[in-house]
Amino acid sequence: MASGAAARDQVADLLAPVLAQSGLDLESVDLTPAGRRTVLRIVVDADGGVTLDQLADTSRTVAKLLDSGDVMGAGAYTLEVTSRGVDRPLTEPRHWRRNVGRLVKVVHADGSQLVGRVTAAGEESADLDVDGTPHQVEFARVAKARVQVEFAKMAPADDAEPGEDLDDDTYDGHGDDDKTYDDTDKEG
Repeated sequence: MASGAAARDQVADLLAPVLAQSGLDLESVDLTPAGRRTVLRIVVDADGGVTLDQLADTSRTVAKLLDSGDVMGAGAYTLEVTSRGVDRPLTEPRHWRRNVGRLVKVVHADGSQLVGRVTAAGEESADLDVDGTPHQVEFARVAKARVQVEFAKMAPADDAEPGEDLDDDTYDGHGDDDKTYDDTDKEG
């Protein structure tokens, strides 16, 4: 197996056309040494998102393809196939298109920042609504852009009294992937 960028490029060149036939975009290929093994992480995406079933099918297809060739060499490797997730930067026009309706934070190359909701996206720019004011963001001027995680507050129930606290559950503050809620009675 080639090393570094050459190995990533070989894997990407092998997988991209096969994934495209399944309607998936190959977002990234990461090869990370892990002891005697190599972890091969393949990140995919598609218009409309990627389902768990698609990820499982893709994992099987990629494993067969890699095992039938010599691109990974004779060494042991662990294959991980995943979707982009919300925390990945928006680096391609398709990322912006797939996030129409979502809140994004944009840092321009000059250091200026804005947070707004994507209302439209093309090949060269995206339109954002920033507090009711339209802004056009040219991709060439963007240094970094990420989707902002929004925690929407539920609307009050019809039988709730004005000012009544409906939320008896509290988030304990552990990371996004480890959400734990405390359902204990606050009065006792």
